[in-house]
Amino acid sequence: MPTGVHLRDVRQQLFHAAERVLLRDGPGALTSRAVTAEADVAKGVLHRHFADFDDFLAELVRDRLARLADQAVLLHAAAGTRSVAQNLVAALIELFDPVTVALTSLVFFRDELRTRVRTDSGLPILTEARTMLSNYLSAEGEQGRIAPDADTNSLALSLIGAAHLLSADHRRKTLRDHKDVEKMVDTIIADVVQRRLL
Repeated sequence: MPTGVHLRDVRQQLFHAAERVLLRDGPGALTSRAVTAEADVAKGVLHRHFADFDDFLAELVRDRLARLADQAVLLHAAAGTRSVAQNLVAALIELFDPVTVALTSLVFFRDELRTRVRTDSGLPILTEARTMLSNYLSAEGEQGRIAPDADTNSLALSLIGAAHLLSADHRRKTLRDHKDVEKMVDTIIADVVQRRLL
């Protein structure tokens, strides 16, 4: 490996390698050896930049959470544009890409990893996703596009749970049918969208 490579570059190289292993072989195949082999770097490179493999996995999840934070900003800014359903469908499809679904499984099954990345109650990634959707729905409520008394936390929880089940039901490399997501979103938000007009 060339000297002078920035730490961030090495980290991203290892993160991308881990994502490829997740997509190709699933969470059970994600080991330090698999990651370094996929990244085509010496085995010791990972341990030079991370305290241990769980530290690496925690940073991988935090990297995904940073992307989710960016998505949350964009979704909140989308309030008032297109339809509520269209915004939610797009957000859920982007959120539950195959890597995020695999990482969610990894966090669920690895207690040490879950402990390291826990920032709030609940399962990391899904908890932040629920907050993202709840904040978005609150913004739509303020604009009168859903019922003002809508329980946005419960709606967000329903959307996240249903979308996760739809995503987990598909093979790692297969994109879900957008029509299934659209039908699910329409069903969950039908009441609050209809009652805004009453």
